[in-house]
Amino acid sequence: MTCRLGAMQQQTLSSTSPSSSSLSSSLCSGWLGGAIRRIEADYQRSADTHLIPLPMPALAAQGIDLYLKDESTHPTGSLKHRLARSLFLYALCNGWVREGTTIVEASSGSTAVSEAYFARLLGLPFIAVMPRTTSPEKIAQIAFYGASCHFVDHAAQVYEEARALAERTGGHYMDQFTYAERATDWRGNNNIAESMFQQMARERHPVPKWIVVGAGTGGTSATIGRYLRFRCHDTQVCVPDPEGSVFSAYHRTGDASLTAVGSRIEGIGRPRVEPSFIRTLVDRMIEVPNLDSVAAMHALSTLLGRKVGPSTGTNFIGMLAVAQEMRAAGQRGSILSLLCDAGERYLPSYHDAAWVKNTFGDIGPAQQRIDALVAG
Repeated sequence: MTCRLGAMQQQTLSSTSPSSSSLSSSLCSGWLGGAIRRIEADYQRSADTHLIPLPMPALAAQGIDLYLKDESTHPTGSLKHRLARSLFLYALCNGWVREGTTIVEASSGSTAVSEAYFARLLGLPFIAVMPRTTSPEKIAQIAFYGASCHFVDHAAQVYEEARALAERTGGHYMDQFTYAERATDWRGNNNIAESMFQQMARERHPVPKWIVVGAGTGGTSATIGRYLRFRCHDTQVCVPDPEGSVFSAYHRTGDASLTAVGSRIEGIGRPRVEPSFIRTLVDRMIEVPNLDSVAAMHALSTLLGRKVGPSTGTNFIGMLAVAQEMRAAGQRGSILSLLCDAGERYLPSYHDAAWVKNTFGDIGPAQQRIDALVAG
């Protein structure tokens, strides 16, 4: 990051307050400037994520192409790497985080992993508040970055516990569920939406008919929805919502006081309406049963020759649903979604047949139905 003031700002500062210019210089050369430079240097060392065309000949023959943007290749292995970077920059530039500040976050895992990475980069203590059911693999990754985990019994408890913990430690509650939609520059500046359209530029249908993204905070769907309107793209946003999540009912009714039992698909779906979920930016919601999410995760893993996580399975269900509707209507076009994280994080859970049967029941009928859809 280059810390400099425009000529008009410099003139104003010099004529009104001699100390203002030196204060700005001090900020840029002190801990804050160094922290921002480290985050920006980390970004420069990272290549953009790949856009993967899905090999689905039956749909392609009818003019429908499916793509996944592979967010699992970030340094911390998930889509949440982008969010964590934006949240840290937002907090730093707002003056909420200083040298030695303890960072606290409410997270089911992936955001905590990514925030732990950036906290270590800046030499800051980090505490993740999460449900006890979070996968051991994510807990181990958080610990790898030198962070601590603080557990609660139910997903709905993470918010107040994180806020209280930040107060007790004199730290900063990052609060991804409130700030995800505003921490990212939705007009461009290398956000995920801009990257998608740049990578789609030479495809058969460069402007997608649909972008399908699950919602945890709602920040990604908000960024994409705003970018589409800003660039006047004729693209709709579909959010597949896992069983037990409140977002679909909120989208339908507009009642922000609604609650639900919460999602069992790790990383997406929430028991309460999150401030970062902007319903007016979502054109379509699809309610997805848990068995369908897991079956689609397995089907997509077979299609790609690599394991994906359960939230990506939920996304795939949304892609298949809108693809079938397009085919029935004789429409051509592209559908774009996200590969949120790698399946290796879920080997003892969603990728373990016994665990799935004990947790969700018999996956067989859903697997047969979804495999048939994939085959065309």
